[in-house]
Amino acid sequence: MAAVEGIDPTGWLDDQLAAASPDLLRSMVKTFAEAVMSAEADQRCGAEYGTRSPERVNSRKGYRTRDWDTRAGTVELAIPKLRSGSYFPEWLLQHRRRAEQALVTVVATSYLLGVSTRRVEKLAEQLGVKSLSKSQVSEMATHLDAQVKAFRERPLDAGPYTFVAMDALTMKVRENGRIVNVHALIATGVNNDGHREVLGLDVASQEDGAGWLAFLRGLVARGLTGVSLVTSDAHTGLTAAVASALPGASWQRCRTHYLRNLLTKVPKSAQPGVATLVRTIFDQADAQTVREQFGKVADSLADKLPAAAEHLDAARDELLAFTVFPRELWKQLWSNNPQERLSKEIRRRTDVVGIFPNRAAIIRLVGAVLAEQTDEWAEGHRYIGPELLSRSRMHLLPNDDTATETKEIMATETMTA
Repeated sequence: MAAVEGIDPTGWLDDQLAAASPDLLRSMVKTFAEAVMSAEADQRCGAEYGTRSPERVNSRKGYRTRDWDTRAGTVELAIPKLRSGSYFPEWLLQHRRRAEQALVTVVATSYLLGVSTRRVEKLAEQLGVKSLSKSQVSEMATHLDAQVKAFRERPLDAGPYTFVAMDALTMKVRENGRIVNVHALIATGVNNDGHREVLGLDVASQEDGAGWLAFLRGLVARGLTGVSLVTSDAHTGLTAAVASALPGASWQRCRTHYLRNLLTKVPKSAQPGVATLVRTIFDQADAQTVREQFGKVADSLADKLPAAAEHLDAARDELLAFTVFPRELWKQLWSNNPQERLSKEIRRRTDVVGIFPNRAAIIRLVGAVLAEQTDEWAEGHRYIGPELLSRSRMHLLPNDDTATETKEIMATETMTA
């Protein structure tokens, strides 16, 4: 294969543009790279290709081909050979490493976005990269491990985290020759600056009190402090774990999930009416009227639907925990909908994988998604303003009927303690 020995960049580029070649960029990379190699080979020989000179110390001996993976795709280069000694451009090795890293980034990003292995392979082919196997895709994705590990183990030093939300996602994984369900435990919080932040991720065999307690203790060990309210669904053992690991924090049961649970106690024909009635509890102007409306709704259900009324009354405190905070924050506190949107985004990417080969693969993909989301939150608008955060740290003193004053837990006090 013959390489380009000389080049008129202006004329050649004009010809390429006039031809409107779809592989223009790849052709440009190939042409310029071969021109540079030809010039370097001429320097080694002491004379230009095809010319006689008393200064010549070596001569050409054909070419050897080498595939070069670049951002423009795989380019087949013709590398000059010398009759005496050898020639190989050092810059080609360096650029190859950078090009391979760029390829890894493309493939790993595709994996991160939930693209299947076959689709990743097709994407690589469209980029002009040849022979990308399934094992290569998996190996390339492992470069995310170090980043995910650093993200999961980073100190939680942006507190106090007044509000925390938690959720668990069930996923399938192969273990000991069987396909089993495991649970990805995820926590997010609002930091002292008012931005949301993913606090932690762990994978547990069971979504029980032991799993949640170990997860929360890990967060506390990394610096989780100042938690006043934890919002979540009624996960098994979560409330006990919160009480043990986060003393002083109250639990807000997600009203959306609770309503679904309540409606299982109601005949189907009555469900729309009951749902509307329960929603009126939350459509009030202040904490006092919310509690009054709660009593009215429970009383109205007692006659015709006693099981539903009993179910609702038993959940009173955990459903109304949000009322001690400013009215402007209620919509952000009384349900786990913001966390559910994050879980939905995770599901969109993990569903493509289906069954994970091991737990490390779950950590890799979900952890990378969460790290990416945290970066987006940090660059976006505040979730809660500083003034509202300050007001939200004002609580009525518990278990004291005579107490009318309030206590403010400020971040500065936490830092100086």
